[in-house]
Amino acid sequence: MDEQDIQVLIDGTVHYFHRSLDKTAAVGTPYLIEDKQRISSDYTGVIGISGVRKGSVYFTAPSAMLRHILMTHGESQIDSDFMADVVGEVANTISGNARRVFGQEFTISVPTVFAGTPDFSRFRFSDRSFVIPIHWRQYHAALVVSID
Repeated sequence: MDEQDIQVLIDGTVHYFHRSLDKTAAVGTPYLIEDKQRISSDYTGVIGISGVRKGSVYFTAPSAMLRHILMTHGESQIDSDFMADVVGEVANTISGNARRVFGQEFTISVPTVFAGTPDFSRFRFSDRSFVIPIHWRQYHAALVVSID
């Protein structure tokens, strides 16, 4: 992936927070992690990528952030199932926006959501992954892009 491809995913992330939460998210400087190094938070939504490009994209966020998102949406029942739904929705929305830009050859799976430590062995990752820090209000999350 090049800088323009990463920017598409960053734009999709900012768009999600702006459209869904009427607040913009601040995006930190992307950085690389190598080999099998993975970062994760309390909840992680992983999207498998196939077609011309292969790999994974995932969004990972702390419980407190997801609870705040749910409250912002007016949800009164906040439990682990709802938080899992939100992290999956964010991952799916960001990847879906990217698919519209990259075209039909950018095939995405439905999100696989993990509470706690994800089983990353089920997914394909490139040797290097880009971590895109996301700051919304006082919370810190990340979008991780690992595509050949």
